[in-house]
Amino acid sequence: MRRSMVGSGERSEKVRTYNFPQDRLTDHRIGLDLHNLPGVMDGDLDKLIDALSTTYQAERLRSLNTEDSGA
Repeated sequence: MRRSMVGSGERSEKVRTYNFPQDRLTDHRIGLDLHNLPGVMDGDLDKLIDALSTTYQAERLRSLNTEDSGA
């Protein structure tokens, strides 16, 4: 099965929310909230990238483990 990179645009498919009044960025895929929206908008993306990378690596390892166990 192939996943589509283009969604329907529905609200339930949100990837990220930028909430300026609360100075918060939320990545809905990994449940991450960052409070420093001006810094993120200026390119301070280290925490976001680290969290996304860690989540991706954990999912990949879990996937490989499942494949190895024959499940």
